[in-house]
Amino acid sequence: MQQANTPRRGFIQGMIATAAGVTLTTSAIAKNTDVKTVVLDNAKWSPRNHDLVAALIAKHGITSKKYSAKRKPYAVFDWDNTSIMNDCEEALLMYQINNLAFKLTPAEFSAIIRQNVPAGNFAPDYKNAAGTIVDLDSLCTDLDSDYAYLHANYKGMAGSMSLAQIAETPQFQDFRSKLYFMYEAVNDTHGVNVGYPWVIYFFANMTVSEVAQLAEASNDANLGMGLSKVKYTSPASLPGKAGVVTTAHFHGIRLCTEVATLMDTFRQNGFDVYVSTASLEHVVGVFASNPKYGYHVPRENVLGLRLEQDGEVLKNAYRKDWPLNWGPGKSVVIKRELVASKGYGPVFVAGDSDGDYDMLRDFQDTELGLIVNRLKKGKIGELSKLAADSIKEAHPRFALQGRQESTGNWLPVETTLKYGKTSVALVG
Repeated sequence: MQQANTPRRGFIQGMIATAAGVTLTTSAIAKNTDVKTVVLDNAKWSPRNHDLVAALIAKHGITSKKYSAKRKPYAVFDWDNTSIMNDCEEALLMYQINNLAFKLTPAEFSAIIRQNVPAGNFAPDYKNAAGTIVDLDSLCTDLDSDYAYLHANYKGMAGSMSLAQIAETPQFQDFRSKLYFMYEAVNDTHGVNVGYPWVIYFFANMTVSEVAQLAEASNDANLGMGLSKVKYTSPASLPGKAGVVTTAHFHGIRLCTEVATLMDTFRQNGFDVYVSTASLEHVVGVFASNPKYGYHVPRENVLGLRLEQDGEVLKNAYRKDWPLNWGPGKSVVIKRELVASKGYGPVFVAGDSDGDYDMLRDFQDTELGLIVNRLKKGKIGELSKLAADSIKEAHPRFALQGRQESTGNWLPVETTLKYGKTSVALVG
């Protein structure tokens, strides 16, 4: 149900009404479940969701008479836009571009931008300023020219110009706009099975340590900047074959205190905690396990995309026999890496998008699926609708958690305030 636009007063009254509506339900939960044994910070949780999770922990954790350390319950969290606000892989791509952080020759770069991408036009939405649909060959030809110039002139590669100097060149501005435009076009035209491996091929020739350092630098930079959607248009002075194109990137990342403290509470109560991500495993491993970010997930508990390696050096080839950890692939990996050794599935799963749809619903042992409410349609929209329809039930299978996208913070309700909008909504 999309709520109508309302003035600020109506927005606040709506939030209060929503919170009041769920307080009756959480009272019922509290009466029927021993939640007092579990201390979970209220923070900005929807009160109902807070009590649902606390009740689940009390039921399965170390305070339960049925608890067995030999059969530890476990929880699985998606990372991007669930455990944090925004996408650390996309943030890292823009950071790579802005810092020209590539270890590729022009020939290697040229091969990677074409790797496994079908020839021909991109989807109809991907047009240039003249209204012509952009095609792969034209875009790659322009990027080849840009990268060759940057590689020859940037002192971090083979040239003598500083990053500040080269960032002022039309070749750099064309490169940034067109490479990020291509990332969006590849995913929207050919799907994540092509697009998600494609974007991590840019780490080729880097060591695992170098990728970790780059990811940490990107995390820190994005945590320090404002949340803003920025448009990038390639320079009219350098149209190339593809013409002038415009793309947009949502800058900034925010930590989610509620998820970090929930992970700690799970562990303190005898649960294992895992992360399942459709980003490169090495990238999210830095974020999830580095103590300074506060999530404290063991590195070996992070499951994500994997590249082939030559020792410690990453290659532009997806790991053989390793599923694409997105959508159905997330369930395959959980079954293979966790269920196969434990003999049972996760009791709790958290996600936000179609990529999490399968793992949210595929395991009989999962009692609660928490959906960070991004007002999405598609498959995750179906689960969000189920969660919205069961918002007054005492024991729902799915629950929605709202957030305010302009700040990156959760809201203490199920409804979400989208970036650039003035009124909250429950479903997309």
